[in-house]
Amino acid sequence: MRAVIQRVSRAGVKVADEQVAAIGAGLLVLLGIETGDDEKAADYLAEKISGLRIFEDNAGKMNLSVVDRAGELLVVSQFTLLADCRKGRRPGFSQAALPRLAEPLCDYFVARLRESGLPVQTGRFRAEMAVELVNDGPVTIMLDSHRQF
Repeated sequence: MRAVIQRVSRAGVKVADEQVAAIGAGLLVLLGIETGDDEKAADYLAEKISGLRIFEDNAGKMNLSVVDRAGELLVVSQFTLLADCRKGRRPGFSQAALPRLAEPLCDYFVARLRESGLPVQTGRFRAEMAVELVNDGPVTIMLDSHRQF
C-alpha cells in the first residue's frame, strides 16, 4: 500500500463537474492499493498518517499532527501510484490490486482514519476525478507499507 500525503489549506474532488468532496486545512491522501495488501497494511498507514507530525506548532516547527490540529482528511484512491516504469515508456500496473479487492480495503482504511475522530471525505472509487488542492508549504510525503523511501 502506497500513499502520497499532501498538507493542504484546501482540497476537493469533482466527478463530471459534480463536487463530491471538499475539505479545508488538513491532509489530501492519494492511496494506491497493491496486490497482497491487507488490513495490517491499512492499519499501519492509517496510524502513521493520523500521527504524522507535519503541521507547524507555535514555534514554527513541524511538530503537530492532523489530529493535534483538528484538521480534515480527503482520501482519493489512485492505482497509478503503483505504476512500474522500469521498462519502456508505457507504465505497467500489474502490481495494483484488482478493484474488487482494492475497494473494500480502501473503505477499511478510511474507516480506520475516521476512528481518529477527524472528518474524512473521499473521492469516488474507479471514477474519473478532478482533484484540486492548495498544497500548504508545500509539504508532500510518500509512505509505503512495505518499504521505506
